[in-house]
Amino acid sequence: MAKEVKKKCIEIGIGLVLYISALLAVRHWDLFGKTELILYLLPYLVVTVGIFQDMAKNFKKLHIFDENLLMLLATIGAFIIGKYTEAVGAMLFFQFGKMVEVISLTRTKKSIARFMDIRPEYANRKTHGREEKVHPRELKPRHIIVIRPGERIPVDAVVTMGTSMVDTKALTGESEPCEVKIGDRLYSGSINISGVLEARVSKVYADSTASRIINLVENANNNKAKSENFADRFTRFYTPAVTLLGILVMILPPMMISGDAETWVYRGLIFLVAACPCGLLVSVPLAFLGGIGAASRQGVLIKGSNFLEALSKTETFVFDKTGTLTEGVFHVKEICPKHMDADELLELTAYGEAYSNHPIAVSLREAYGKEIDGRRVETIKEYSGFGVRAYIDGRQVCIGNSKFMNRQGLFYQPVQAIGTAVHVAVDDQYEGYILIADVLRDDVKWTIHWLQKHQLEAVMLTGDNERVADDVAKQLGIDYVYANLMPEEKVDQVREFMESQMEEEKLAFVGDGINDAPVLALADIGIAMGGLGADAALEAADVILMEDEPSKIVNAIKISKGTIRAVKLNLIFAIGMKVVLLLLAVFGYVTMQNAIIADMAVMLINILNSFWVLKYPE
Repeated sequence: MAKEVKKKCIEIGIGLVLYISALLAVRHWDLFGKTELILYLLPYLVVTVGIFQDMAKNFKKLHIFDENLLMLLATIGAFIIGKYTEAVGAMLFFQFGKMVEVISLTRTKKSIARFMDIRPEYANRKTHGREEKVHPRELKPRHIIVIRPGERIPVDAVVTMGTSMVDTKALTGESEPCEVKIGDRLYSGSINISGVLEARVSKVYADSTASRIINLVENANNNKAKSENFADRFTRFYTPAVTLLGILVMILPPMMISGDAETWVYRGLIFLVAACPCGLLVSVPLAFLGGIGAASRQGVLIKGSNFLEALSKTETFVFDKTGTLTEGVFHVKEICPKHMDADELLELTAYGEAYSNHPIAVSLREAYGKEIDGRRVETIKEYSGFGVRAYIDGRQVCIGNSKFMNRQGLFYQPVQAIGTAVHVAVDDQYEGYILIADVLRDDVKWTIHWLQKHQLEAVMLTGDNERVADDVAKQLGIDYVYANLMPEEKVDQVREFMESQMEEEKLAFVGDGINDAPVLALADIGIAMGGLGADAALEAADVILMEDEPSKIVNAIKISKGTIRAVKLNLIFAIGMKVVLLLLAVFGYVTMQNAIIADMAVMLINILNSFWVLKYPE
C-alpha cells in the first residue's frame, strides 16, 4: 500500500506541475491548436498511466466497466471537443480522490495492525546452558526458551522455571496482568512484565496463538458481508448502465429538442464523470474493516465482515451452561457413600477419571489431592455424555450420571440437592455419589439482562440434570432451558431452533470452544469463549472471545450494529448524492471539476463516518 501511495503522489505531483505549466504557457503565449493539445496531453498521460495499468489487470479478469472506464471516456471525450483544461483538471482531481481512498484504507489497516501488535521479533533459545537469540520460526516443540521482563513471548509454551506477571492485553483486551508460575501456559504475543521465566515450547510459531490471531485479523475482510456484496453488484450493473445513459444524454436531446449538439455532448461527458462510484466503493469495506479492528482491540476476533453483519441481525443467543454461563471450575460439595467410606469412594472416582480433561474429572482429582498410581488402573473406556468404565485393582468401576447408571441397569440413589451428582458403582453394586457444584461467572447475569432488555432471546442448553439447570436459569432469569442433553442432542436442538427462524433472523451459539465445536460450526454464528489458545475455538467458531467474559458479547453486538449503521448511512448518502449530481449534470449546472470535487466530498464524509467505527468505544 505504501508503494501505491508513493506512486500516486509522484504521478499527481508531476501531472500538476505539467498542468500548471501548460495553463501558464497557453495564457502567456496565446497558444492554440496542436501545440495546446500536446501541452495538455503531457500531464494527462502522466496521471492516467496508473489507470491504464489498472484497466489492463481488470480486463484480464473480464472486469471492464468500472470508474476508471467512466473517467477515461469522459476525459477523452472532453479532449475531442476541445475542453483540454477541464479534462486534465478532472483527471487530476479523480487521481487525488483515489489517493485519499488508498491512504484511508492503509491507515485503517495500520491502526488495526498497531492495536494487534503481537508479532514477536525474536526468542532466547537455551541449549546446553547457553542462550542464543533466534527467530521464533526456528523454535520447535520441547525447546527451552528464556523470557526476560519486557520481552514478548515468542511462541506458546509452558513455564518450567520462575514466576512472573504477564500482560495479555494485546490478545484479550484485559488491562490487568495475570500471574504465571511453573506449569502454567504462556501464549505468544503476551508480554512478560516482572520476573525471568524459562519455558518449554509447546507449539511451533505458525501454530502459536499470536500467529493464528494475526492471520485471522488480516484475512477477516476476505469474507464479505451482504452489504459489501450489494455494493459490488450495484457498481457492476451501475457502471454499464450510466455509461449507456451518458451516451443517450449526448445523442437524444439534440435529436428530440433544439439545442447545440456540442453542449449536450459536454453534458453527457460531465454525466459520466459525476457517475463515478468512488465514494460508494471505498466507504463500505472501510466501515467493516473498522468494525473488525474495533472488536479485535477489545479481545473479540470476528472472522469476517459477513459474521459482523450477521451478528447485528441475531435475535436468539443459545448458551451452553458449563464453562460458559458458569466458570466450569467444579468443587466437591458433598461425598455420599453407601457401603464404603467417603475417602475410598473419592479415591476410586479420582482413579476412574485419571485420564479425562473434563472439568468434573479435574475437580475430582483435585479433591483427592494425591498422586495417581497408573499401575492400579488397567483399562478405562469413556462413554461421551454418560461417564466412564474402568478396571481399578481388578474391580470394575462405573462412574457417571444417572443416565449412565440406567444404561448399565444399576439401581442408584436419586439426588435432590442442587449440584451435579457423579454416581459410582463397583462390580455392579451401587456405592454412592459425589455431589459437584459450579459457580456463575461474574458478568453473566448483567449480560443476560442486557440481552433481554434489548428484546434478544437467551436460551440455555446443558447436559446437566434439570435441578441444576433450573437453578442456574432462575438465578439468571433465563426462561427457556433444555437439560439432560447429549452432545448430539445439542446439535439437533440448535438445528430445530434454526429451522423455526424467520429468513433474516440469525441464531448465535455461545460455547467454551472445546467441547462445543459441532454446535459452533452449525449455528449461524458460533461464539467461542476463552478462545486464547483453544484450537477448536479458532477452527470452529466465527466469533472468538479471547477471555472468559460473556459481557464481551455485548461489545461485539454494539460494534456490529454501529458498523451496519455506518454502512447504511454511507450507502444512502453516496447513492443519494450521486442521483443529485447526475441530475445537475444533465441540466448543465456542474462542470467536470465540480462533479469530481462533489464526489470527493461525499467520499471524505463517508470515510470519516467509517473511521468512527474503528475508534469505538473511545
